[in-house]
Amino acid sequence: MANEQLIDQVPSSNDGDKYSLANIQDFKGKYPIQLWFLFLTEMWERFCFYGMRGVLTIFMVDQLFLTDKQSNLKYGAIQAFVYAFTFIGGIFADKILGFRKSLFFGGIVMIAGNLLIAFSPQEMFYLGITLSIIGTGFFKPNISSMVGDLYREGDPRRDAGFGMFYSGINIGAFLGGLLCVYLGKYVSWSAAFYAAAIVMILGVVTFIFTKKFLGPIGASPLLHLPAGKRTTREIMVYVGSLLSIPLIFMMIRNTDYTDMFMYIIGPVALIYFIYELMKIESKEARYKITAAFIFIFFSIIFWAFFEQSGGSLALFAEKNLHHNLFGFSMDPNIINNTANSLFVILFSPLIGLLWFWMYKRRIEPNTVIKFGLGFLFLAGAFWLFYYTRFFADAKGVTSLDVFTWAYLVITLGELCLSPIGLSIVTKLSPKNLSGMMMGMWFLASAYGQYVAGLLGAGMSTPNNKAPLTEKLDAYTDGYYQLAIYALIAGVIVITISPLIRKLMGDVK
Repeated sequence: MANEQLIDQVPSSNDGDKYSLANIQDFKGKYPIQLWFLFLTEMWERFCFYGMRGVLTIFMVDQLFLTDKQSNLKYGAIQAFVYAFTFIGGIFADKILGFRKSLFFGGIVMIAGNLLIAFSPQEMFYLGITLSIIGTGFFKPNISSMVGDLYREGDPRRDAGFGMFYSGINIGAFLGGLLCVYLGKYVSWSAAFYAAAIVMILGVVTFIFTKKFLGPIGASPLLHLPAGKRTTREIMVYVGSLLSIPLIFMMIRNTDYTDMFMYIIGPVALIYFIYELMKIESKEARYKITAAFIFIFFSIIFWAFFEQSGGSLALFAEKNLHHNLFGFSMDPNIINNTANSLFVILFSPLIGLLWFWMYKRRIEPNTVIKFGLGFLFLAGAFWLFYYTRFFADAKGVTSLDVFTWAYLVITLGELCLSPIGLSIVTKLSPKNLSGMMMGMWFLASAYGQYVAGLLGAGMSTPNNKAPLTEKLDAYTDGYYQLAIYALIAGVIVITISPLIRKLMGDVK
């Protein structure tokens, strides 16, 4: 417990004024110094997360000898539980641990999970992944909250700060996707998971040595309680989390249990949402929360398609793509796992400048139209994934160039939709229901991941030894269907945008 007490320690009186919340929020310039420390911590954690995400399906096929269908289903289950546990971890951080201890605990559990898999990839995979799910759930939601606390309400520099923080996420994702795929395929799978553990250690150490600059930000919400009571509640959270290991382990090993969980939790959450909605007396508030639910519903569809990148697209890249990118030799799985992050880093500032240019000329599309445009770009990307079939050779191996262009288009869709989602839901939710709505948002993300696995399994061939031409046809037929559905979703969102804007009221 000594290390955890250090995590929650508030600066001494000599530093107290310098690192008080008021002084932190009164920083000069564009970015507070604390942002860079959180940037580095998150960058290493995203390296770990996206590095592992990029190798999951190909590892399960190569080392666990699962079929493409089985690996897609397990990928969806793993990702779904990551987001579902993020909701739980966020609640415990809000009510008991505070952001700092939650982040520290989550990081340690993630490190343990990666080390277990690295030590024995085949025997320890499911146990290690279970620990990674729990650890990510405690780590993921809290560091973003601490970034938000660096700014006063209404500070116009907040968006720039989150933009820079978002760059850290994508730099970590790019490096993790590059290194872990390379190590796993060309060195050893143990090396890939050891790399994920090492960078996670760097993230936790970075946080420990820079936490003093955060002042009171992220401290336990129970500091007013006697130390004994606070420690008891914290231990209960840790023990409860570890007791959930057998349940998560079982549901990942057997995805039938995952199906049961997802079939139950969704309707229960929806019934609770309707119950809370009926209790709201203000008609305007009911309209706004209904608009938020529409955004949440469509986000499930978007992420179910987008997250093919870690499932079916990873398996498609493994066997059905040439190792030639614009004249250079390149592993297709490295492209599959890094292109999106690289394009986000390159094009995010340009998209921001484009919106600003359109705003000055009073032609910037509103929030709902941008959301719909995200689906239209998504449709274009999957049409390009489908179109790769026309560049295939007689063996069923096709163009990495076209595949990469598709990732550029899908990234443009993400940049239209992703920055909007969480922000607009928080703006539309009443303060007394903000926790429920954030829970709905994370649950929607979990369902998106879950459906992604189902879709990937549905388009895969049941026999891993099927000819590559058969695999090519099966996957590209599936991408063609996703392109049509994404197009329909985008048209629906844009068509009903006047109604959604009316429901949103004064929220922009």
